[in-house]
Amino acid sequence: QVQLVESGGGLVQAGDSLRLSCAASGRTFSNDPVGWFRQAPGKGREFVAVITWSGNNPTYGNSVESRFTISSDNGKNMVYLQMTNLRPEDTAVYYCAAGHNGGVYHWRSELAYNSWGQGTQVTVSS
Repeated sequence: QVQLVESGGGLVQAGDSLRLSCAASGRTFSNDPVGWFRQAPGKGREFVAVITWSGNNPTYGNSVESRFTISSDNGKNMVYLQMTNLRPEDTAVYYCAAGHNGGVYHWRSELAYNSWGQGTQVTVSS
């Protein structure tokens, strides 16, 4: 099981960009998924994006597609979330999560992941 640490959150204005980073320690496998979820106050955890450690199959949630880009650097055990044109509704705690390929849950489900970071706060002001 890998350990994950997120960084890069902060307070920005609507329309700004921000890049989140997730550093993993422990062994990772190329075809395993690593993703981002977010949780706004009073709401459930929402799928944002997922990719494999090798950089394949990037997939996005409907609310962020075309604005966010997920990428991975397998050699450095790093995953990034580049966020552009941020909106107030993007305000949330963002979590990095890692899972294993071949599980029964779709990668859009938080149940597909067994390792989670502590989260980083992103606040977008209008």
